[in-house]
Amino acid sequence: PSFGNLAPRDISSRAAKRLVDKGQGVGPKKNGVYLDFSEAIERLGHDVVQERYGNLFEMYERIAGENPYETPMRIYPASHYTMGGLWVDYELQTNIPGLYAAGEANFSDHGANRLGASALMQGLSDGYFVLPYTIGNGLAPLLGKSMPGIDHPEFKAAEEAARERFNAYLAINGTKSPDYFHRELGKIIWDYCGMERTEEGLKKALELLPALYQEFKTDLRVTGDGESLNQTLEKAGRVDDFFQLGMLMCRDALDRNESCGGHFRSEYQTDEGEALRDDVNYCHVAAWQWGGDPMTPNLNVEPLEFEAVHLATRSYK
Repeated sequence: PSFGNLAPRDISSRAAKRLVDKGQGVGPKKNGVYLDFSEAIERLGHDVVQERYGNLFEMYERIAGENPYETPMRIYPASHYTMGGLWVDYELQTNIPGLYAAGEANFSDHGANRLGASALMQGLSDGYFVLPYTIGNGLAPLLGKSMPGIDHPEFKAAEEAARERFNAYLAINGTKSPDYFHRELGKIIWDYCGMERTEEGLKKALELLPALYQEFKTDLRVTGDGESLNQTLEKAGRVDDFFQLGMLMCRDALDRNESCGGHFRSEYQTDEGEALRDDVNYCHVAAWQWGGDPMTPNLNVEPLEFEAVHLATRSYK
């Protein structure tokens, strides 16, 4: 209540999830909370609210069959981004020479109150202000040189590795679809490595994920074949990647004993519910490197140094 109508997105989202988890949700499935515009309509008038939120209200009414001008909207937070990505240098080049990662594909810039236009901002800043001045440094040495063809030994090796990987999915011939594993994986991540994490929950996730991953590798069923376009086979590969990413996220969240940005550990918060950082031990980028086992990645630490703008604690008071 102390925030009024200006509660940051992360605090509002955590509050909504806590209520639903406690069995206080609303709606047919008790899986939402109310967003009530009645006070705003009374204060500003129907026309002003319609001008600001008309498209959103129309969309909601088509989906829910309820008029949000008269009945409170039912909402619930949902994860739709991974806040983090590939490590890049100051020219946006990854640790693979010649491979650049722009926008939210790299590890980007996010805070806890992630704004709706952050994705657009990141893509624009990288695309307009960085890559035009850096990618040429990587392309210039290639001028006048012929590019390797599909008969190159490295291409053939990569092609064969991909073929073996996807044939392995087909050969399992189990009973559960990629969608089943995607759903079960998502539930573990949402429950234990979502908007609010705890040491106990993260350790639980790191027990559940390897077991589910083993089931994926022994009981996956992919319909169709590998000789033509097969979206089920493609999704199996993506879910495999999601397993490895999910284990890494939990490992990273357990390793970082603080709250900072989108990472909120409930053990590390102020009396007012704000993130409690540990700048002495964690003022760095954690760049995890593949080591052959998704449960045991190698940690590379890149210290963060602030000169023009200094670290501060967020306050809406």
